[in-house]
Amino acid sequence: MADTERPRILVVDDEPEHAATLVRLLKRERIDADAVHDVREALDRLRAEPWDVVLTDLVMPGPSGIDLLRAIPHLDVSPDVVLMTAFGTVEKAVEAMQNGASDFIVKPIKRAALMKSLRRSLERARLARENERLKSEVDRLRGAPSLVGADPSFQRALALVRQAATSEASVLVFGESGTGKELFARELHRASNRAAGPFVALHCAALPESIIESELFGHEAGAFTGARKRHVGRFEAAHGGTLFLDEIGELSANVQVKLLRALQEGEVRRLGGDDPVRVDVRIVAATHRDLTRMVATGDFREDLFYRLHVIPVTIPPLRDRGEDIVVLARTFLHRSRDPAPALTDAARRALMAWRWPGNVRELENVVQRAVVLDTDGVIDTDDLPAELVDGAAAAGDREVVAVPVGTTIAEMERRLILATLAHTGDDKAVAASLLGVGRRTIYRKLDEYRDDESG
Repeated sequence: MADTERPRILVVDDEPEHAATLVRLLKRERIDADAVHDVREALDRLRAEPWDVVLTDLVMPGPSGIDLLRAIPHLDVSPDVVLMTAFGTVEKAVEAMQNGASDFIVKPIKRAALMKSLRRSLERARLARENERLKSEVDRLRGAPSLVGADPSFQRALALVRQAATSEASVLVFGESGTGKELFARELHRASNRAAGPFVALHCAALPESIIESELFGHEAGAFTGARKRHVGRFEAAHGGTLFLDEIGELSANVQVKLLRALQEGEVRRLGGDDPVRVDVRIVAATHRDLTRMVATGDFREDLFYRLHVIPVTIPPLRDRGEDIVVLARTFLHRSRDPAPALTDAARRALMAWRWPGNVRELENVVQRAVVLDTDGVIDTDDLPAELVDGAAAAGDREVVAVPVGTTIAEMERRLILATLAHTGDDKAVAASLLGVGRRTIYRKLDEYRDDESG
């Protein structure tokens, strides 16, 4: 149902007097209603505003009620459709119901029959919205798996996002692929004053330049070959909410100029259109690229960079998050099966030793694979990819650190930490795991060693 308290019904009838009568009747029933007189106008209203039910005549000049019924599933939101038909077209109305219409009313229309049909459709709309609300609430209470973690750098990034959510400032999220940039953007939207509005995402690297401009700003019918109808772009779709632009560094110079203009003016122009469309959108952009270097080389507009770079947030890669790797793995296991499979020490060591080039997304895939292969309720190394097991074996093939008798415990500790760091290629997270200490302990000890050397 629409976001307003009262339900909304759009009447589509080519006879203005009949349509006006229906609108008055619905308003007396405390239903917000309005009328249009052809299918094209109906589609425009359905794209622009939320409606719970469409009450449409079956036979009209030009496109018919059947044409409208066929077009509605391609909209972002698909309301129920109730058809009005004369006795001679009941057979067509039944056929329409087989293709998605929720009901039909035979003319001349009787108030009781009409309201009975419409209230059934409105109840379905209400239940659908309530189901979506409950699903969102369950997801919120459970928490997004990729936003689980106690690592200080991860918690700092998450705290910054939640703090930034209270403002309207643009946020630029930096992070490798798979670190959860979109999940951070969704968390920002959820914690913002725009949470009741839409969250719309666009992956800028997934579309060719010839398409991405239309996806951002929309187009009018006939704007280019194949543009048979008006298309609402992501800016308009995100009106009143948040627009997430992933991999912003992949935009061409031409699209960068138009994006900057949209941000500065707060309006967009559809391709092939002359009239500006006002948009109220909060921008969250993300990239895995070094935009500062791209600005220096002229590959990214400096003015657009500073327009987006109001609040920068950097998400640490999974390999730098230490024990979070195991915490996340166990979280994914609990979400995959009840009761969740156990994780052996050998499997845990293998997960900790891997450098996770695909980050949290790769870890989730590995866990899903392991659950599929598991036959005894225990995830062991034979359930993991071979490269993970090989990595654990390499990490386990430790060098021997020999010290003469009489060496102080502090000096033995220093040599062991430095030798372990050399063995792991200076990977402090893996070294901390092998030594059984926290990553912060490694950093603190290194600071002490540097102070000793400088003193």
